[in-house]
Amino acid sequence: MLSMIDLSFCNFYGSIPKSMENLRHLHYLDMSENKFSGSINSTHWENLVELMFVSLEYNLLDGGIPLSMFSLPLLQTLMLSNNKFLHQFHEFSSVSSSNQLSSLFLDFNNLEGPFLSLSSNNLEGSFPLSGLQKLRNLVFLDLSCTSLFIDRTGTNSSYSSLPRLVTVILSSTKLRTFPDFLKYLPNLGALDLAENQIHGEIPNWIWGLKFLHYLNISCNSLASFSPLPNLTSALSVLDLHSNQLQGQIPVFSAPTMLILDYSRNNLSSTIPTNIGEFLTTTKLVSLSSNNLHGIIPRSLCNLSTLEILDLSNNSLSGMIPQCLTTMKTLAVLNLRRNNLTENISYKFDEHCSLETLDLSGNQIKGRLPKSLVSCTKLVVLNLGYNQIMDTFPCYLKSISTLRVLVLRSNKFYGGIGCPSTNGTWPVLQIIDVAHNNFNGELPGGLLTTWKAMKDNKADANRLQYENRAGSRVYYQDSVTIVSKDLTMDLVKILTIFTAIDFSGNKFHGQIPEEIGELKSLYILNFSNNAFTGEIPSSLSNLGNLESLDLSVNNLNGQIPPEFSELHFLAFLNLSTNHLVGKIPSSTQFSTFPKSSFEGNTDLWGPPLTAHDRPPMSSPPMSNGSDPNSGSEINWDILSVEIGYFVGLGVVIGSLMFWERWRNWYYEAAEKMFFKMLPHLDKRNGNQIRGRRVYRNRSKGKTVK
Repeated sequence: MLSMIDLSFCNFYGSIPKSMENLRHLHYLDMSENKFSGSINSTHWENLVELMFVSLEYNLLDGGIPLSMFSLPLLQTLMLSNNKFLHQFHEFSSVSSSNQLSSLFLDFNNLEGPFLSLSSNNLEGSFPLSGLQKLRNLVFLDLSCTSLFIDRTGTNSSYSSLPRLVTVILSSTKLRTFPDFLKYLPNLGALDLAENQIHGEIPNWIWGLKFLHYLNISCNSLASFSPLPNLTSALSVLDLHSNQLQGQIPVFSAPTMLILDYSRNNLSSTIPTNIGEFLTTTKLVSLSSNNLHGIIPRSLCNLSTLEILDLSNNSLSGMIPQCLTTMKTLAVLNLRRNNLTENISYKFDEHCSLETLDLSGNQIKGRLPKSLVSCTKLVVLNLGYNQIMDTFPCYLKSISTLRVLVLRSNKFYGGIGCPSTNGTWPVLQIIDVAHNNFNGELPGGLLTTWKAMKDNKADANRLQYENRAGSRVYYQDSVTIVSKDLTMDLVKILTIFTAIDFSGNKFHGQIPEEIGELKSLYILNFSNNAFTGEIPSSLSNLGNLESLDLSVNNLNGQIPPEFSELHFLAFLNLSTNHLVGKIPSSTQFSTFPKSSFEGNTDLWGPPLTAHDRPPMSSPPMSNGSDPNSGSEINWDILSVEIGYFVGLGVVIGSLMFWERWRNWYYEAAEKMFFKMLPHLDKRNGNQIRGRRVYRNRSKGKTVK
């Protein structure tokens, strides 16, 4: 007798065979991960009275789900998710009280109707909790991501008759209060009420559920805790992030706690000095984005299993406990945006496990400890917005795993060539050293070692830490970047995202041609430096480039016409250079504002000028007036006019005030006149000479 059929992952298509109705002794049926289509005929199932397991997941089945499937007396697991089921679902009142169904998976379909117990569908109406009482063997309940109204009418302590219900997921169901029926579930172990509209205080009965090990009530509007009882909780996961909790950090003994997340609330106390004594097995502690003040307690170093510590976005002050840099298990240390001071000349443990170190946005001084090179697994190093004074950390090039390096807005100085250092950063995708005192020429050979910026990858994974042991502990890396003149927090760093920001330094010389090899580059910012020479045409090879800023340099020559091939370029700034010639005319360039090209005296064409013709040359004005204003003076024309009037003034002034010059001028003019017209010299010579005698006598002279 055939009792088991497994046809999964076989690429079958067509409808489910009708002949299956003859398999009366079938216990196990798995037809998942195929291309079966069409609807399910109710007659297929009526005779399969011994079925205990059915999986039709990941097919193309549509139509309604027949009630006969839920009437099978021995059926325990029914998996119909990821299909295209439509129409209405039947009420629980139609299900026999002797039904053995314990696991029902109907998520990711298109089911509609007033009564439904599945997630991620287009459901509206109400779901009657009273109907659950007939499913005595129900273990797993998931109504998440629907628009159902949870109807609690008729609910009471009779829910203790659901002894096997262990997991309840009611996230994203528009709940406004905690459902009372939950307190009557004797074996409830996992409760997810995240992303609802629950407000007020967290009730005490939750902490009294003795088997509750997973509690997620994040993303609500909870404001306070009811007084915590003096008890030892069995919780291993407590997620309260993104609420409005106020006051002090609640700490209670939880010897099995793995994850504690109070982030994104309004907690305003200090961190309890003995917090490490209560969380002996904790792997993740996140208190970020609150109003915490005071110092970082050293007791956190007692957490021998701690992997992730996030205290970012608070007002913590004082020093970073040195013991944090010697913890062998710590993989993520995020202290960003606090008021931490003093030097960071700590010694990192030779077995350092850090993958993310973010100390940005503090007031940290001193030099980088060279023992940081011991952190050979480092992926993200963010030291931006501090007061660190040091040379470029060439020794870190031996860390081949480094993907993000941010040294922005510090006091670093010197060159970045690292000629004598072995190693490269083959997976480096973001480097930001803006607003420091770096100088010298930019070595093109350095750029060519960043292989991740040269390869166009199709896969877009996120940078995140995930526990290698397979537990639920993970951390999403983030970084602050400047793109398109805007400062933004990149909450999810994709492995395909690449950026270079060297702005606000003293780099000089030409921009290396090798920059054109970084074909996967999205953001390039070389502004506010002293680069000279022409813009390399190789930049046109950066087909993914979205933001290019070369402003405030000493670049000359023309804008490479090949730039019109940068079809993804959304931001361009070439202002305040010495560029000449016509701005390339293309659809892409027509979208950039005038400010992208201003400050280049001999650059012309739209959007700087209305017509495609070069303007008259206009040297800079010495009095500081705006050369682009409407009152601009054309010195080429004005110089001719000034010369004419100066010459005329010299001639007239000499005739009026210098007698010898005047007499010589008249005699020379008469000689020239009579040479041109000699016949007048014989006829009128006496008259002219008489006038000359008279003219001289009038001046008191006698001419013979």
